[in-house]
Amino acid sequence: MGDTAAGWLQVAALVAALALSYRPLGGYLAHTLTTERHARVERLVYRLGGVHPDADQRWPVYLRSVLAFSLVSTLFLYAFLRLQDRLPLSLGRKAVPADLAFNTAASFVTNTNWQAYSGESTMGHLVQMAGLAVQNFASAAVGIAVVAALIRGFTRRKTDRVGNFWVDLTRLVLRVLLPIAFVFAIVLVASGVIQNLHGPQDLGALAGGHQSLPGGPVASQETIKELGTNGGGFFNANSAHPFENPNGLTNLIEIYLMLVIPFAMPRAFGTMVGDQRQGYAIVAVMVLLWAASVALITANELYRVSSPSGHAAGAMLEGKETRFGIWASTLFAASTTLTSCGAVNSAHDSYTPGGGGMTVFNMMLGEIAPGGTGSGLYGILILAVVAVFVAGLMVGRTPEYLGKKLRGQEMRFASLYILTTPALVLVGAGLAMALPGERAAMLNPGAHGFTEVLYALTSSANNNGSAFGGLSANTVWYNTALGVVMLLGRFLPMVFVLALAGSLARQQPVPVTAGTLPTYRPQFIGLLTGVILIVVGLTYFPALALGPLAEGLH
Repeated sequence: MGDTAAGWLQVAALVAALALSYRPLGGYLAHTLTTERHARVERLVYRLGGVHPDADQRWPVYLRSVLAFSLVSTLFLYAFLRLQDRLPLSLGRKAVPADLAFNTAASFVTNTNWQAYSGESTMGHLVQMAGLAVQNFASAAVGIAVVAALIRGFTRRKTDRVGNFWVDLTRLVLRVLLPIAFVFAIVLVASGVIQNLHGPQDLGALAGGHQSLPGGPVASQETIKELGTNGGGFFNANSAHPFENPNGLTNLIEIYLMLVIPFAMPRAFGTMVGDQRQGYAIVAVMVLLWAASVALITANELYRVSSPSGHAAGAMLEGKETRFGIWASTLFAASTTLTSCGAVNSAHDSYTPGGGGMTVFNMMLGEIAPGGTGSGLYGILILAVVAVFVAGLMVGRTPEYLGKKLRGQEMRFASLYILTTPALVLVGAGLAMALPGERAAMLNPGAHGFTEVLYALTSSANNNGSAFGGLSANTVWYNTALGVVMLLGRFLPMVFVLALAGSLARQQPVPVTAGTLPTYRPQFIGLLTGVILIVVGLTYFPALALGPLAEGLH
């Protein structure tokens, strides 16, 4: 079978698997977030935590719960990293330096999983399992919990209550993330991903000499790394490492895992608001943007060399893992940058200006197609609010979305949400380029070097975590600056999302009239897609013009 046929076949298999998962998983997520019944193990957790499971919280209390849980998680993980040399299963690894420990703690708690270190030579097994992997579960659950509160804002009336964060968090971990991760960890082990507690083992090489092979509990962490759109790899090579991603089947499974919950969330949204057409409209926009990104990145990488001799010499495979080839690499690259996953199976730094620029642009979209676990849906719902508001301005009517009026207060929250991440990216990139020492961290000059810096700030602010490569980011300045950007990029938008949820929940729904914009028709799908592209294009175009666009023109 030729590469093109194999490429189309794996795309078709992925789409079919996601389509089959959409209804059952989306329905199960909605049931998990709405049922009034508590499992016995959940009641035990509530009792130990002093939580009243039937008490709803006002949005400020819900927000304080999110922030308090995340603060404690950050401090705990920071201490774990700093004390690593005194812990069992440390494999003789030293304590992580203070600046790198702060960066890593902020990274994993914010669902970013940016890694300025080599996993196999820096982290011991206990830190990997009880520190990093635990936050992979917790940070993913936090994202879904926040979007659940926003959906309740649309469905509730004349109340200041948006749910109970502790109940949402517990249910999502115990009912959704743990069971799926357990099943697929077994699948990955059966497919060749390693799972053990071995330290590095010295083995004789065929050509003489010795080679050190690392071990570890990889499959269990690999599953939640993708399922929770976390992305932090057990090894430095991430999903290009054969112990994390040994063959084409595991590669396809990992892409499926990073997409399955974000693509199922619109189904949960439609179920919770009582109108599946709304969910279909949202998922249609997600699919359009995802398919366009996959097509553009793949086309750029397939035709990067115009001469037949260049094709024959394999010039298109620069930076790609030869086990997967171009199609599997670009499918992975588009999916990981359109979610907040950040896992990589190829070097984005080696992509063409068009292909590499698209990976940056994917993150600049806010990772909403389909986005991270929870964060993708609340990001696109904020943009849907903006799209409805724009349509209302066109006809001179107060805009309404899902029966709730979008007044000045709601639009302020939506506007602040949209402006937060670009401000962090552009200010951070400007500071990095203004400081001579930080410019020296670029391994490439000119437009390509600027793209490396822009990618790093974009990845951190959007909580993606993937690295373009070519940037020496393990410095005190970058570790500190990127850590701060990750924290602000994660929790400031959540403030505005939950404030919007509270504002909507207090309203009395208005009836649908002849002047109400139907937010499920193809016209709205086109309007929302246009708003997404225009907002991103106007915000980031100058930065893109200095980076990948300038490099492509050159």
